[in-house]
Formats: sequence, structure tokens, C-alpha cells
Amino acid sequence: MEALFKEHDKLLTKGNLSKSVEDVQKTIDLLKRARDAVAANHSNASLTLAKLQNPVKQAFDAVNSDLKEIHRVLGDYSKALDKKFKDKPLPTTDYDALSSHPSLINRAIAMHLLREGQFSVASKFLEDATIDAPRIESKSGDSNPYATLEHELGIDSRQSEALREQFSNMYRILHELKNQRNLLPAIEWARSNSNALELRGSNLEFELERLQFVWLFSGGPYPNDHNSVVEGQSLALEYARREFGHFQGRYLREIQQLSGAMAFCPNLAQSPYRQIFHNKGAWDDLANSFTREFCSLLGLSADSPLYIATTAGAIALPTLVKLQTIMKEKRTEWTTQHELPVSSISTLQSMLG
Repeated sequence: MEALFKEHDKLLTKGNLSKSVEDVQKTIDLLKRARDAVAANHSNASLTLAKLQNPVKQAFDAVNSDLKEIHRVLGDYSKALDKKFKDKPLPTTDYDALSSHPSLINRAIAMHLLREGQFSVASKFLEDATIDAPRIESKSGDSNPYATLEHELGIDSRQSEALREQFSNMYRILHELKNQRNLLPAIEWARSNSNALELRGSNLEFELERLQFVWLFSGGPYPNDHNSVVEGQSLALEYARREFGHFQGRYLREIQQLSGAMAFCPNLAQSPYRQIFHNKGAWDDLANSFTREFCSLLGLSADSPLYIATTAGAIALPTLVKLQTIMKEKRTEWTTQHELPVSSISTLQSMLG
């Protein structure tokens, strides 16, 4: 894998079009200047065009050189991929357990798209996947544009709309948290679901409040501005007095650590509390925790079942390929998914070595 990673790094640094785009833009600017010069003085048009010949040729040579370099590193990366991942035939079988249940596959894909926030794509996917299925009419006689989606997912109209709204809300909050460093929407959601989170033994609400304290204490949106840091420390202390009171029964030690850290505020990076105030992965970790708890309250797993199934299948695939090769050599058949192709587990283990 080391050689593949090396070629991948080369592709990232050299295999992009930024240099080519820059050279093309220079050529365009050159031609525009020549056009303006000709428009301003028609008598010098021949001279202007003559002077333009060599610079344009050099510009085109530079673009071609850029593209050759991109093509070269892309070719090297393709060769490294082919060398590492040999082209092997996928295992084939006449006994596909899911072949007779296309709706289950469609449901898994649609639910994955919904979890990713791709609501219109999910609807369009199932519309195309079930294009021959009859549309379901509502009681009022109006065609429901999400009827096929709801039928395939096994949920009624109100549940379908609620699910889309829930995931839309989740991605809105995640966008604020990850991209804007704004914890308030997530804190508001956690407070509104405080009882449910507490029943699950979740510490998400406190983690959000603690990170908000750390964010304020570090200067908020201006961590490099001295005045903002000084003001932020006062705001953090005020925030702790206002919000941490009802957490003392369960998180007293953590709150004491935040209070103790204030004594080291000029030099927190070298203090015993540096992991709290200088944790680069805190925002991503909290975003993952939020996603996990949000999905759990909806009765869903934190990870997409489609992703889990695909990953498990990819891990099992080499073993299945090897097993099929051995079965072909021994001229045995696997006639049903409810049995092994050999008489015992020990025999199977010895076959796969």
C-alpha cells in the first residue's frame, strides 16, 4: 500500500488542473489585450497580430505541457491501482437470497439517501426503481408524489414527511456545528430532548454545553484577538453559572475541572487541562456523537445499514472468491444458502487454510 499512497500523494499535488487553468487564463487575457489594442488603433492591427504569434504559441505549449504532466501522474496512479488490486472475477451463484426481494434493496438505498440528506434523490430513485408500479392515490383522490417512496419504505404519509423533516433538521444542525462552529442549534435540540437523552444515559447535552464554555473561554469567533479572549473568559464564567447548575449532580468533577482551568488561562496549552481546551478533534467527535444520538432517538442505528452491509460484504468477498475457486477444483456445489458446501466447519477452515 505504501507505493499506492505515494502515487496518490503525487496525484493530489501534480494531477490537478489549477496550473492549466492559470495558463489558459493568461492566454485569454493576452488575446483580450490584443483585441482592445486593435479596436483602439486599426492601423496597427497587423503589427499587433504579428507580436501576438509567439506569446500565443508559448501559451499553448505551456497548457499542453501541463496536461502531459497530469496525464503522466494519472497513468502512474492507475498502474499502481492495477498492481495492488488485481482484477478478479466476482463470485457467482444461482442462489441469490436477495434477488427475489428487490424492494428490500430499494428500501436500503432510499433510507441511506434519506440519512445523507438527499431527499429529492431518494424520491427520484424510488420513482425510477418502481416506474412500473401503480401510483397510490390518497383518500382525497389527489396523487401523492411520495406515495411510491412511502410504500417502498413501509411508512405512511405522515411518518414519511416527519422522517424527511427530522433528517433535514439534523443536517441543518450539523452544518451549523461543523462549518459555522455554532453550537446553539445543537444545544437547543439537546435541551428539547433532555429527558430522552438522560434515559439513554447519554452525556451529549453536557458535552455540548462544555464545548460552548470552552469556545467562549477561548475567545469565541476571534480566538487570536486578546480583547476577545479576555471578554470571552467573562462570558464563559457567566455561561457556566447560568447553565451548569442542573449538571452538578452528574458532572460535578467535569465542572470543577473547567473552573480549575481558569487559574491556568494564560498558559492553558501547557496546563493539565490542555486536552479540554486544545482538543482539535472535539468538534468532529461531538458531531459524530450528535448524529449517533439523533438517529438513536429516531430508532435508527448511527451508521447506515447499507454502509455496514457493503463493508461486511467487501470484507467477506476474498473468502467467498477463494471458496468458490476451491469448490470448482473439487467439483462440489453449493445448492442453498441454508447449508455449507462442506460437511463441517473444521473441514471448511482447513480448506480455506
